[in-house]
Amino acid sequence: MRARAALREAERRLAAAGVPTPRADAEWLVAHLLGTTRSGLVARLDAEVDGLELLLARREAREPLAYVLGEWGFRRLTLKTDARALVPRPETEVLVERALVLAAGLERPRILDVGVGSGAVALALKDERPDAEVVGVDISSQALELARENAERLGLAVELRQAGVEAAAEGWDLVVSNPPYVVSLDGLEPELRYEPEVALLGRGLHREIASRARTRFVVFEVADGQAREVAAELGRLGYREVTVTSDLAGVERVVEGSR
Repeated sequence: MRARAALREAERRLAAAGVPTPRADAEWLVAHLLGTTRSGLVARLDAEVDGLELLLARREAREPLAYVLGEWGFRRLTLKTDARALVPRPETEVLVERALVLAAGLERPRILDVGVGSGAVALALKDERPDAEVVGVDISSQALELARENAERLGLAVELRQAGVEAAAEGWDLVVSNPPYVVSLDGLEPELRYEPEVALLGRGLHREIASRARTRFVVFEVADGQAREVAAELGRLGYREVTVTSDLAGVERVVEGSR
């Protein structure tokens, strides 16, 4: 099948499956199979496409596009992605941005990422602050395997080890975390069924990390509608200069504080 026809067929089937962005996802799939970018498809519309059915069927079943493609972009990095860890999301790039701002005045900062997952946050921080000592911890051995694979592929020296929130008590310049904050999957997009529940479902970990942390700064990603609650908790725990930052969609997404 030629790329032009493959795009039409993929878009039709993805729309029927309820995928919210059927045209964009069709372009991602066909571009991936042709070894090009979405913008590069314009010059390849008459090229033959092989292997579409397998990938298309997975996306029709609402498996996350990043898992179907096996890789996903995050800031300046391209990360390997699969069901061992959450899909790196655009809003989490704001978490990295705020962490970099907080660390800007520190020489060789020691940074801890609690719940490292695929390694997206820790690796982006190391990539953009090569002088930093970055450590990523996770309770999931599978997530750590994926993070190590990404670190090796990218040639970034990040220490990765199995641990939980207790690692925040070791003493850091900056503790960063995107902890589980989804209360229930009911009513949410079906793609979340494919992602590890241990990384999605939870509540109260922001407070637990902040209360244990021995650090100059903390910065958290939070759920839609949760920012003010987490900011108030940081204030009660003695953090100063508590700040809330919105993501590109205008959602209050990141909360930070200093000691």
